[in-house]
Amino acid sequence: MKIRDRIKAKSPNLFRNITNICVTIGAIGGALMLAPVALPAGVVALSGYLVTIGAVGGAISKITIEDSTDAR
Repeated sequence: MKIRDRIKAKSPNLFRNITNICVTIGAIGGALMLAPVALPAGVVALSGYLVTIGAVGGAISKITIEDSTDAR
């Protein structure tokens, strides 16, 4: 199965929820990173980690598919 087919396939409910949580985490990190006020260095570093966690977690949870005979 190609990656394109896996992305288009239906994901289980658990992984859809994980995808939504990861997108939210990434959005929070992006908002902190692009904040118009000066933030401490630790918060800026944390925002980079949040964006990374959101992107990687969302991508991994998106390529999981429901187990069916058609998907194999």
